[in-house]
Amino acid sequence: MTTIYHLVSQERWRSWPADADYLPAEYTQDGFVHCTAGDELMLQVANRFYRGVPGQFLLLVLDAEQLTSPLVWERPADELAPLFPHIYGPINRAAIIGERTLLRDASGDFTAIA
Repeated sequence: MTTIYHLVSQERWRSWPADADYLPAEYTQDGFVHCTAGDELMLQVANRFYRGVPGQFLLLVLDAEQLTSPLVWERPADELAPLFPHIYGPINRAAIIGERTLLRDASGDFTAIA
């Protein structure tokens, strides 16, 4: 099993219909769902892009083999960065095998994943 993560605001995820596949708001602009593999890299990504965004964030833990939308590992614009998993379509519920919480300190830095 290949496990990947998708970062989502807790508020958005909790308000999403329980019987619907998940598609983040950014999909319309980006054309794919951003994902990451590994805790350390996820913390780096969260701090780079979401440090200034208030609120609680969760990781959707995904079994990549259960995805019904295409998964492609791609290099971001920063050529020195690792390959990132991108999902070209919604995240089907069967692929979501868990949730984890990102912990933050008082300055807004993401410090750990519980």
